[in-house]
Amino acid sequence: MNILVSNDDGIQAEGIKRLAQALSQKGQVYVVAPDQQRSASSHALSLQGTLQVTEVKDFPGAKQAWKTSGTPADCVKLGLDILKRQGIEVDIVYAGINHGANLGSDTMYSGTVSAAAEGAFAGYPAVAVSVCDHHPLYFDGACHLAVSIFDQAIKTAGRTMVISLNTPNIPLEELKGIRIARLGKMTYDGGFHETEPEIYQYKGTLLQIEEDKEDVDARFINEGYATVSAIKYDLNDYEGLKELEGWELSL
Repeated sequence: MNILVSNDDGIQAEGIKRLAQALSQKGQVYVVAPDQQRSASSHALSLQGTLQVTEVKDFPGAKQAWKTSGTPADCVKLGLDILKRQGIEVDIVYAGINHGANLGSDTMYSGTVSAAAEGAFAGYPAVAVSVCDHHPLYFDGACHLAVSIFDQAIKTAGRTMVISLNTPNIPLEELKGIRIARLGKMTYDGGFHETEPEIYQYKGTLLQIEEDKEDVDARFINEGYATVSAIKYDLNDYEGLKELEGWELSL
């Protein structure tokens, strides 16, 4: 198996090193990751200018690795192209291990989930892996689950879906189990604040997590479970389309 691994925290992050090492027991690992922190870049692509690509020697667990000046989605798109030119056909795309949660509606902003989604858009099985803490100490649970679902995830090729794994920042032996979870809703009080004249910075405070439903991801994480979610990229509002059919539309 040939496994493409990327992330949004950057090539230097501990999470991607741990994931590459864990997945190396399942096949040949190839890493293409941003050269710096790119969190919350969502599915941005670098359509203007050029990308700097540098090979990284002796990356833990990887047969080959590169860092790029691009976004997470750039990295996966570019990685697939680089490997194809070498005659290497990728079997599955992994993104992570993210330093921070990818729960609920926050996944819309996630560079990690979007990196995996870029693989899904190209027809490959895709998995995003996250530890729910911006300063994670425990990657063993996420690594264990990333490997344990591998043989099942590989069967999802062509589904245009992302399998999203999240674990609490606790040791593997303290996990209560794993739960299939629906994405909940995250509500923030946030905005851009002027920190000095003509300089603005975004600041936000989490107000509420939808966790009163039994199958919501954030609830399980807070209770000490790991979660697995299926994210489908279909942007159609089917009820909205039916409503539009009743509009009086004319030129």
